[in-house]
Amino acid sequence: MKTGEKILVTGGAGFIGSHLVDALVERGCDVRVLDNLDEQVHGGSATPAAILDHVRSGRVEFQLGDIGNEGAVKKALQDVDVVFHQAAAVGIGQSMYRIADYVGANSLGTAVMLEAIVARKPSLKKLIVASSMSIYGEGKYRCPEHGEVSPPLRRAEQFRAGDWEMHCDLCGRPVEALATDEGKPLQPTSVYAVTKRDHEELIHVVGQAYGIPTVALRYFNVYGPRQSLNNPYTGVAAIFTSRLLNGKRPLVFEDGKQSRDFVHVSDVVRANLLALDRTEANGGVFNVGTGRRLSLLDMIGALRAKLGGPDPEFVGRFRQGDIRHCYADITRIRDRLDFEPQLRFEEGIDDLAAWAIGQEPVDRVDQAKAELEAAGLTV
Repeated sequence: MKTGEKILVTGGAGFIGSHLVDALVERGCDVRVLDNLDEQVHGGSATPAAILDHVRSGRVEFQLGDIGNEGAVKKALQDVDVVFHQAAAVGIGQSMYRIADYVGANSLGTAVMLEAIVARKPSLKKLIVASSMSIYGEGKYRCPEHGEVSPPLRRAEQFRAGDWEMHCDLCGRPVEALATDEGKPLQPTSVYAVTKRDHEELIHVVGQAYGIPTVALRYFNVYGPRQSLNNPYTGVAAIFTSRLLNGKRPLVFEDGKQSRDFVHVSDVVRANLLALDRTEANGGVFNVGTGRRLSLLDMIGALRAKLGGPDPEFVGRFRQGDIRHCYADITRIRDRLDFEPQLRFEEGIDDLAAWAIGQEPVDRVDQAKAELEAAGLTV
């Protein structure tokens, strides 16, 4: 990008957004942040220190406002050349009983932003949206008899029998988890995931129609410093960290052997900068992960080694919207954008733990669990 171009980061006071702002400021960019400082994420606090320091130095302009507010969005877009759209309501479980809130914040909020973008001239030079691995639903699998398969959602009777794994829908045999590539059919299993699919489809359709280069980055399970430890609906690493720091047992649904791809926030920022710089990214969707599978038990063990705390508590139940296995095939982003994850989990977890030890998180996991049960979303 050229010196002097102005960049808007929606949700720029949040976990990933604030790290992205740091990187853009370091590059010498003129950065504006639009954020509503949602209480569930920020705990009712004022502008986070990481952003406030930049504001005081004159390197960042902060605007308090909601992505769904037309006036706030139009003001934030003034003289902007590039938009990183990070703003979103995050939470798979909560999205299943606060449906209107999530669709309003994510799908409608993105629509409001896009209308404001196309109403102004000249057009943006690039729009980069934060998408999610959740839009895949279950990851990719291989059956020993039928090859690659896309099994349907697991059924309640399977859970009641204590069987948590995926099975081929053709022969019933256990299937092997494979790395999930961008070509896998999208099968969202939560309202949140549906809204993230909306993000992608909306920005690409509008971008193509109006000649705006667009990029969608499908984040896998992001972790690292500044992740909200007070929000029980956010990333699982932060949820378990909060429990351990409060001396409480991490609550594990199923058997803890479900697996994810944990990617450090610094690698996610790197992917965003590559998407900005590379014309090869334009019009594309890219997985942002490590290509490595880790079980929840592996992750909890690593956290307990750094933070101490009690053994996990196995709930022995299933949450609607949860999946069994999903980890990233990063061939496309590696080949097209030269992206390579820099931090292995064993190194990145040191970074998270060192930061978390200085925090005083409020644990609300029991409250979130009760809300899910009240909504009938646990089996």
